[in-house]
Amino acid sequence: MALNQRRQEILNLIREDGQAKVQKLAKIFKVSEVTIRQDLMELEELGFVQREYGGAYLKDVGNFASTGTLINENVRSEEKKELALKALQFIKDGDTIILDSGSTTTELAKLMNGFKDLNVITNALNIALILSARNPGINLLVSGGEFKAPTLSLTGDMAAGSFKGIHVSKCFLATAGITPDMQLTYPSLSDLPVKSAMIRAADKVYLLADSSKIGTSSFASLGRLSLIDTLITDSKITPAQLEAIRELKVEVI
Repeated sequence: MALNQRRQEILNLIREDGQAKVQKLAKIFKVSEVTIRQDLMELEELGFVQREYGGAYLKDVGNFASTGTLINENVRSEEKKELALKALQFIKDGDTIILDSGSTTTELAKLMNGFKDLNVITNALNIALILSARNPGINLLVSGGEFKAPTLSLTGDMAAGSFKGIHVSKCFLATAGITPDMQLTYPSLSDLPVKSAMIRAADKVYLLADSSKIGTSSFASLGRLSLIDTLITDSKITPAQLEAIRELKVEVI
């Protein structure tokens, strides 16, 4: 059964944050709390969420934290591995970098072996565990913030504050979607201050996004794609998309 746009966006928010409250959703979507409860009832009937007093949470949300698995880890996994391999070429010994949370940046972390004096700052707990187990030459700093089990990430203003006063040479950023008019979008409003802080802290920003994310929209807009310097994507990007991105003076790899 196909969901209407609002219910799909509600589900996307819950998949990102793990849970949501009726009152907050009503304010975000500018509808009544009765309408939101009806939306959550349908999502529950379809098996996506479990309702609770005042809201709903993602079914089996605890499994993500206990297993260290991301909710979308196996989607387009081969493309993500290819992007990660390309991004790895831009990391050098002695660099100080930011690794954003996300399935593609997680693939990048899995490849980061044998580095010396590499400083990595991340808001992803799974990435922190991967790096700490694989490479004694990596100095690791993990942000604070509100924990989101489905993405194993730390988010919100506290996470953003962790990047204040930090300067890095490179940031490897994730996104949920790049709209047709070239806006960077994310599933949750709490993501925006974190991503903005990461971008401000970096000399150069690499966005890792497979071509399926180009031309799609998520809930919250960070701003124009021109916020980043380089897009690393796969060869399925269309000529029209490539031209539109390059018009913004964004390098495409």
